[in-house]
Amino acid sequence: MAALSLNNGQHIPTVGLGTWQAPLDEVVATVKFAIDAGYRHIDTALVYGTEPGVGQAVREKVQEGAVHREDIFITTKLWNTHHSVEDVVPACKTSLENLGLEYIDLYLVHWPFGFKTKEPLRVPQQFDSFDQTSIEDTWRQMEKCVELGLVKSIGLSNFNKAQIQRVLDIATVKPVVNQIECHMMLNQKPLIEFCKSVDIVVEAYSPFGSPSRPNAPSDATNIFQDGRLLQIAAKYSKTSAQIILRYLIQLGVVVLPKSVTPERIKQNLQVFDFQLSSEDMSVLASLDCGMRLFTYLVAKDHPDYPFVGESVENMKFDSDPCSAGLLDTIKK
Repeated sequence: MAALSLNNGQHIPTVGLGTWQAPLDEVVATVKFAIDAGYRHIDTALVYGTEPGVGQAVREKVQEGAVHREDIFITTKLWNTHHSVEDVVPACKTSLENLGLEYIDLYLVHWPFGFKTKEPLRVPQQFDSFDQTSIEDTWRQMEKCVELGLVKSIGLSNFNKAQIQRVLDIATVKPVVNQIECHMMLNQKPLIEFCKSVDIVVEAYSPFGSPSRPNAPSDATNIFQDGRLLQIAAKYSKTSAQIILRYLIQLGVVVLPKSVTPERIKQNLQVFDFQLSSEDMSVLASLDCGMRLFTYLVAKDHPDYPFVGESVENMKFDSDPCSAGLLDTIKK
């Protein structure tokens, strides 16, 4: 499994299994199959509800002798309801308990804004009470998670350039990753280049444009059917999905495709036996149209809303999964 070096000397596998929207009764079997198929990177989050299943699968594969714990890179995330100074470390410990593991490889701040409510999150919900804990104060508590030995690395998710710089300006433990929406319709090249310049790895969530996202309209863009993509896929005798993943990997990005289908899980890992030409990379870059799908508009009035520089009218979003009944409950 190919891997990228992180700025703290750790390594992150280039392809990870995403578990957002994975049916909870299928998570254990899916993760175990993925490990058998060669995956060594699993991405979860408190809010996904998949931490217990991911942890069980990893523990069972370790007990079988199929892998060692140190072979598997586990990422999970601090949810928005736990940004306050007193909540960050306990939230990390809760994720560790859910996983049933001794440590977390990578712990991310899921979004740069917090909510005051401490109740299990149900959507839709009125977010009329924002947590005003600063990004800087939340980050200092993330650093304590490293100091306590709970996690090996810490990072960010959905942070814009200015917010990343704010963290860098005060950090004693530098963020290793910024996980962002990144796909053919929103390739995020400027943010990727900035992150590279400050030695932060970018991870791409929803690399296929999340075709199964909640409330997606019937006429939503299906990038898999784009003629230019299909032509390039035929040229390399690969699937459209494999071309998308290869394109992002050649941008220097870690990809987090989600699937519970065994054949697709295997196919998503078969992206290291070919190289896209510079001409094909240029064609694929032209598919970018600024289509941001995860706008989280319920938080647009929070002072740390990350897309404030983008006009809502020009976002070209076709749904807002974060406020569309996506999340049922999470544990406190």
